Amino acid sequence: MKAAPQRTATDEDAIGALIAAMYASISGPAGPRDWRVQEALFHPEARMIRTEIAADGRARLRIMDRDAYRENTAPFFAAHPFYEVEIDRRTDIFGDIAQVWSAYEARTDPLDPAPERRGVNTIQLARDAEGAWCIVSMLWDNER
Repeated sequence: MKAAPQRTATDEDAIGALIAAMYASISGPAGPRDWRVQEALFHPEARMIRTEIAADGRARLRIMDRDAYRENTAPFFAAHPFYEVEIDRRTDIFGDIAQVWSAYEARTDPLDPAPERRGVNTIQLARDAEGAWCIVSMLWDNER
């Protein structure tokens, strides 16, 4: 078995920039988001998976493609200010795939001293044919 290429500062920087852009794309005052940014960051067949707690108290998953994610979140973003910022990250890279554990805090105002919520995104990325990283899936859970 051939050893996978070692990760480089360039890979780490590219993935970091992509993650920062992902957070920036959903953060802002109440109003619409620029979904073209999402299209540039996420693979066309990417999946976004939200964990939820059902009325009976059991965990469940809401699995969405890019369009379903937009439809699901657009009403919330239109009506509410929302700022999500990364507070910690662990990145593992092997060849042309990467796994990022990204802890976040969300606020209704970026200057709020206490977050409204915190959680973790687990983000899977792949390098495309042109050598650029893109998000292929993201699964998140809020702290309870």
